[in-house]
Amino acid sequence: MLENILSCNDPGEAQRSQTMDRSFTLEIKICGLTRAEDAVAALEAGADYLGFVFYPRSPRAVTPGTARKIIDSIGVSCNAVGVFVNETPEFVERTARECQLAAVQLHGDERWCEYGGLSVPLWRAVWFRGGIWVPDPQSWRAERYVADAAAPGIYGGGGRAGCWKEAACLASGRKVMLAGGLTPENVADAIAAVRPAGVDVVSGVEAAPGRKDRAKLFAFVKAVRLAAEKLREEMLLGRDQS
Repeated sequence: MLENILSCNDPGEAQRSQTMDRSFTLEIKICGLTRAEDAVAALEAGADYLGFVFYPRSPRAVTPGTARKIIDSIGVSCNAVGVFVNETPEFVERTARECQLAAVQLHGDERWCEYGGLSVPLWRAVWFRGGIWVPDPQSWRAERYVADAAAPGIYGGGGRAGCWKEAACLASGRKVMLAGGLTPENVADAIAAVRPAGVDVVSGVEAAPGRKDRAKLFAFVKAVRLAAEKLREEMLLGRDQS
């Protein structure tokens, strides 16, 4: 069934483009943080969100206690996002409160009916598989949809690039955080192709799993800001010529 594929001619695209013309910003989430120094570097580089993975099988996993210590050690307010895979709603809610999360990101096989009552904004990871988005974005009332690459046998993108064409269609009517294989070298092309609300990077700014590379962090954020400014100028020029 193809009901959950948004047409690139969706009416929401025109409405969103007008909004972006007036005040276009593009958010950056640095995810998979395990060390305080990396969290500080991400904020210094200009990240909007800090991502912490609460999935024990991930090489970037942290406990709620560790994440809280990192957040407390930063010394400034930040927007922390917790990534969960098939945890109970009770654990997600408890962790969100303990770590004072700005949002929770569900990245597993969760069902909306069990998580709709969370007290914090919800982000939902989706993958393009077999010609459709899984899970169906229409079945989730999420603040953001994290369009990740589909990698067999794992819940994350595994450093692979996602389907930018399909992500662009999804982003035409919803707030999408583009993920999957993003690096300082390709993120500008990804932004131009998808026009997302934001980007989400993990391995593309790492020296090793769970250990960020400061130079890559700054290069990534700089590339995003330049690409966002270029896109904004193109949209303003297009509006003026219409």
